[in-house]
Amino acid sequence: MADTKIFARLKQDHDRHRELLERIDATHGDSPERAALFEKFRVEVTAHAASEEMSLYAAMLGRSDLRDEAQHSVAEHKEIEDMLTELYEMDFGSTGWLTRFRTMKDRYLHHIDEEEEDMFPEAEDGLSEAQKKEIADIFAKEKPKEKAKAAAEEPSSEHARE
Repeated sequence: MADTKIFARLKQDHDRHRELLERIDATHGDSPERAALFEKFRVEVTAHAASEEMSLYAAMLGRSDLRDEAQHSVAEHKEIEDMLTELYEMDFGSTGWLTRFRTMKDRYLHHIDEEEEDMFPEAEDGLSEAQKKEIADIFAKEKPKEKAKAAAEEPSSEHARE
């Protein structure tokens, strides 16, 4: 049975993402460490976002009082996804990569802070215990599938690294 504390579970993911962002930011150049950490972050965030959309956001979109928050967050997920693709296609050793990474990092940290401070409390108050349990069950079921899917869809080798 999935943990019914869905908001705590989502925050645990966010905390792991914050830690990965700090570790990536501390890397230098086109190093194997930077590439490995970035790929781990990309897979984690992609799986988290897809699972969050299928569980929490789907429930919120069905409620007129929570719909605007969910739509805003879905748009932010797309923005982050686009930035991750752009970063993958850049030269990891360039100063432009680090500048763009830090922009993405700031946008993502803003997004998860907004979720934790505004959206989660609003959703927690607006959803029944049964709905929260269902959301937790869906998230627990979908995240491993989405993680495998994200890892399998690793960006193509069009980005030639010499």
